[in-house]
Amino acid sequence: MTACATERVRTDGNTEDATEHTPAGPPRVSGPRGLTGLPHRPAPLTIAADGSYAARLVPAPGGGWFPERWTLDGCEPYAVRLPCRRPERPDSALLPLGDGRVLILRRAEGHSTVGLLYPTGPGTGELPLGSVESGELTLLPPAPCGARAYALSPVGGDGPRRATAVWLLHGGDGPQRVALVPGRCTGGAWLDREGRLLALDRELDGPVKTVVIDLGRGGEVSPLLEITERSNDRLLLADPDSGLVLLRSDAPGYDRMGWGVLGSTLPVRFPEALHAADAALTPFAVQPGQLLAPESCAVAFRMDSAAGTWLATWRPAARKLRQPAAPAGWLAGTGHWTPDGELRLPYATPAAPCGVARVSVSWEAGTSSPPPTPAVPPAAPSSTSSALPVPAGARGPGSHSQRLRRVSWDTSSAVPPASGILRTTVRHPDGCTTSAQSDPAAGEPYRGPEHPQPCRPVPLQQAPLAAREAR
Repeated sequence: MTACATERVRTDGNTEDATEHTPAGPPRVSGPRGLTGLPHRPAPLTIAADGSYAARLVPAPGGGWFPERWTLDGCEPYAVRLPCRRPERPDSALLPLGDGRVLILRRAEGHSTVGLLYPTGPGTGELPLGSVESGELTLLPPAPCGARAYALSPVGGDGPRRATAVWLLHGGDGPQRVALVPGRCTGGAWLDREGRLLALDRELDGPVKTVVIDLGRGGEVSPLLEITERSNDRLLLADPDSGLVLLRSDAPGYDRMGWGVLGSTLPVRFPEALHAADAALTPFAVQPGQLLAPESCAVAFRMDSAAGTWLATWRPAARKLRQPAAPAGWLAGTGHWTPDGELRLPYATPAAPCGVARVSVSWEAGTSSPPPTPAVPPAAPSSTSSALPVPAGARGPGSHSQRLRRVSWDTSSAVPPASGILRTTVRHPDGCTTSAQSDPAAGEPYRGPEHPQPCRPVPLQQAPLAAREAR
């Protein structure tokens, strides 16, 4: 799943700010410079939650854009163009569904329209779903079930009446508002496989905190992430199977990326491996199926610097941030992990307009008694604290209760190996098929005041939610 806010490189709905370059190994640069004022173009790809389909916008011959769909669950990937009567605008957003149809969100002044696209012989069929009176509708990441699509829209403008509406665009009787959350919400990550528990980053009269929206209970809101009372804490990525979460917080005294486990009693850790001084890290995929092993969950990152963009992988049990070679033409920031640990990266080149590279990552074994990981020291739990509980309706904390080894972290760069990539391509004359990454970082809430010196965070304890389950 995806959805994510990072340093400097910012996204907006189905579009992305990035430099044009060929993916390569990590260059050596002296500092994070030149990452502002980048050109605006559609995001590379949106992959369905199960990895079966993908979709993107590509330039039309006569100007404008049109959607393309990739089929990824067969023996070979292939692409199908889905041109409509008129070219699409670059701010149109796409989301592939599990049945092969592609939801398209078209924004206009004051409203947004929603429809389903599907191939019909030589043409494109479209099923209109309705419209929403909001020109700022933003698609959420694909729901794990593959049959529903959700979006966020602001309500009430600025001030104390500000709120965020959660819309069900597909999967019901037309677009309908299913939740209204006080405050300004951004981001978006699913915490269960049923598509019921949605985590959002919310600003409400104070720092940004992550909350859980229970769509099975009419949009009931409960806190999820609060490292310190005054810190800005945002959820970047979550794995429903293992409970592994990646987050960004200024609790250490400045903005850092860290990790934790839902239901764990251990504090959030901020390893040096996830703190790159000369690049911005954006997690985009996490390995599923690691039910009892959050430390073994692999995470894929896009790394951006003034000198280029490349691929990185990491898991909590490893000592280093690995930097394997990405395929030429990689649609940067997109990919899908299989449960057995194979990373599948979509790419498009003039010679192979629709392809998927299968990357095998070798992991370095951790040491038996390493020095402690740099982390904010834990504080004693209090009755009023809120940390990373197991949300109501999620799997019980028993599967996340094992202790996590503390290991040392090394951020030294390494030249990515040239081997380890298996390419699967199909030559298609019409090119390839885009992304509904969650929320734009440029639009995410952020409080201006500086955070104080390093504080003592609340451990990742289980909240007493059993009473709620009994209701």
